Amino acid sequence: MRTMSEDLPDPGLPDRPLRHGWTTGSCATAAARAAFEALCTGMFPDPVAIRLPGGQRPSFALALTEIGEGFARAGVVKDAGDDPDVTHGALVVATLRRAARGAGVVFRAGPGVGVVTRPGLPIPPGEPAINPVPRAMMREAIGEAAAALGDAADVVVEISIPGGEDLARQTLNGRLGIVGGLSILGTTGIVTPFSCAAWIHTIHRGVDVARAMGLRHVAGATGSTSEAAVQLLHGLDEPALIDMGDFAGGMLKYLRRHPVPKVTVAGGFAKMTKLGQGLLDLHSRRGSVDLAWLADKVREAGGDEALARAMLAANGANDVLRQARDAGLDLPALVAEAAWRTAARALAGAGSELEIVVVDRQGVVAARTPFKPI
Repeated sequence: MRTMSEDLPDPGLPDRPLRHGWTTGSCATAAARAAFEALCTGMFPDPVAIRLPGGQRPSFALALTEIGEGFARAGVVKDAGDDPDVTHGALVVATLRRAARGAGVVFRAGPGVGVVTRPGLPIPPGEPAINPVPRAMMREAIGEAAAALGDAADVVVEISIPGGEDLARQTLNGRLGIVGGLSILGTTGIVTPFSCAAWIHTIHRGVDVARAMGLRHVAGATGSTSEAAVQLLHGLDEPALIDMGDFAGGMLKYLRRHPVPKVTVAGGFAKMTKLGQGLLDLHSRRGSVDLAWLADKVREAGGDEALARAMLAANGANDVLRQARDAGLDLPALVAEAAWRTAARALAGAGSELEIVVVDRQGVVAARTPFKPI
C-alpha cells in the first residue's frame, strides 16, 4: 500500500538479505483463529499457527487478547518485513461472536476496515473490504479449529484496525470506492519486499472499477503532477485516473486483457523517455535514462552534432530537455511518439485508442500524441 509520487529518488535497499513479512490477511486469519479457540474454550493459543495458501504454517504471537460476554477478541501486529508498507506495525484485530446455526463464517467491518461502495472489485458493494483469499484463509482456519474442538464454525468475524481510517488516507482506497478504512489483502499470505504487489493490485482494481462503472477512457499517470495535468486536459473524474507509478507495463498488460476504448499514459519527461527507450518498468532500479538515445533524438529533432554530443554529458533527462528547449527543438514530441510505440506493443490486441502525454516539472503539457488505434 503506497502513496502517489512523481519521480521520487530511489530510497536504496538494505545491504543485507531482505526480510519477508505477512499480509493483513495472514494477520487477520491468525487473530480470527485465536479468537475462535478462545470463544470455544476460554483460552487463547499463543502463538497461533495458520496455514497459508502455499501450504506454509507460520505462527503468530498475540498482541491483544480479551474475552467478554458472548465474544472473544485477539490482535496481531502486522510485520511487513523490509517492505515499505503503510500498514507495517498496525494492529489487526478479530472479534468473534456466535452466529445462527448453519450461518457459517460471516464477515463484518470493524473500525479502521473499509466497506466497498463501487462495483468492479472482487467483493460486491456493501461488503467489508476483506478480499476473497483472506476470507478463504479465515474460513479454513476457523473450520480446522472447529473440527479439532468438535464445535460448529458458525461465527460472525469482525476485523478492525485501530487507526486504519487515517492510514487509508495514505492509500488509494478512496479512489477505488472503499470508504472508512483499509482493505484486508493478500493472495499468498506473504509480503515480498519491494515486490510492489499491493501497488499493482491497486492498478488492476482501479481498471476493474472504471470498467464496471462503464467508463470509456482511463488515464494512467506516473505521479501527482502528471495526473493533475491529464485530469485538467480531459476533465476526467477520479475513477478514470489510474495511479500506475512506475508500472506502465503492469497497467498496459492488464488493459490488454481488460480493455477500455481510450487509454492515456501520462508522465514526466524522464519517465516517458524510459518508456520511449522500451522500458515498461520505469523505476531507476530497472533502468536509467539513456543519454545516447536522447542525443539521437536531438539529431532527429534537427539539432547539430555539437549539441547532440553535449547531451552525453548532460545532468539527466531534464537537463537534456532544458538544452533542447533553449535550442528551439521540440524534443518532447519525439519522446512522446517513441513512448507511444512502446506502450502500443504492450497494449496490442486490446482494440483501444492510445495517447501519450509528456508533462514537465511545472505541470505543463510539453507534448501529446493524438489518440491512435492500436
